[in-house]
Amino acid sequence: MRVLLIVFAVLLAGCRSLGYYAHVAHGQASLLMHRRSIDAVVADPATPDATRRRLALASEARRFASSALHLPDNRSYTYFVQLDRPWVAWNVFATPPLSVSAVLHCFPVAGCVAYRGYFREDLARREAAREAALGHDVAIGEVPAYSTLGWFADPVVSSMLRWDDDTLVGTIFHELAHQKIYVKNDSSFNESYANFVENEGVREWRRVRGLPAPDARGDRLDHDFTVQVLALRDRLKALYAEPWSDDAKRVAKAEAFEVFRGHYVAWRQDDADGDRRYDRWMSQPLNNARLLPFGLYDTWVPSFDALFQREGRDWPAFFVAVKRLAALSPGERTRELERLKP
Repeated sequence: MRVLLIVFAVLLAGCRSLGYYAHVAHGQASLLMHRRSIDAVVADPATPDATRRRLALASEARRFASSALHLPDNRSYTYFVQLDRPWVAWNVFATPPLSVSAVLHCFPVAGCVAYRGYFREDLARREAAREAALGHDVAIGEVPAYSTLGWFADPVVSSMLRWDDDTLVGTIFHELAHQKIYVKNDSSFNESYANFVENEGVREWRRVRGLPAPDARGDRLDHDFTVQVLALRDRLKALYAEPWSDDAKRVAKAEAFEVFRGHYVAWRQDDADGDRRYDRWMSQPLNNARLLPFGLYDTWVPSFDALFQREGRDWPAFFVAVKRLAALSPGERTRELERLKP
């Protein structure tokens, strides 16, 4: 599963530690210092042909995002940064050992999120070790793209270029959608909304370019696997609520993960027709924290789809309606999204 969570620095705001603040500020400043105009990189004879083609595609998608999808028309994704590392950042997730609820980190601008982002892998691993020493379940997620919600002109980074065309294009749509509308302390709303914009935007992009509709098989497999993970998370939540001893819960937790592994093997063999896209994820130790990102992007996508249809598939009208939802109280917003959901 793609993990494209917002690694939004707490620049201009307080932070749990001065060291973390300094790290984030330095990482963001480094990206700004090393960015180059995509037009200049494409025109540079030293640029490899493969990179030139990918950046030309990104530029075309960037223009389409504003002209056709009415997303912000700014300098974001008009720059390129060649990273000296495989990923732009790493996210550290943590949960208590007998809970599926995240250890939250709250910032004045971005609100509360279920992770801490680092531009250096060693610092992410140090934070993971600190959380583990507290007895928490811990997971580290590799981040190929990030957003500062429009505070800076976010660049295309080299880790994004390894994707296929639809994912590269869709990610630009997704991150610009965050810049247009973002609600503090409601990750499910933010990610479902941006994921809908990404998916519908890619469909329009392909249609305008005379390409066939995206292959639905990959989306179906992603959806089916996510449903299984969410079901596991629900089972664990119920298990942790039982009036058992902690030792008994730990035994039941380990058994639940082993049963899940067995179900995965059967699903891949039969329903997924041998597709191996999740083998790498499954090969690593399972714990509560590794389940956190799943479902974050999907919960309200059908609701936003219904809203888009209700507004006549008109992007400006859709964004006005989304802003009305964003202005509601959390309870009212959830009820309205439930009402919209088919």
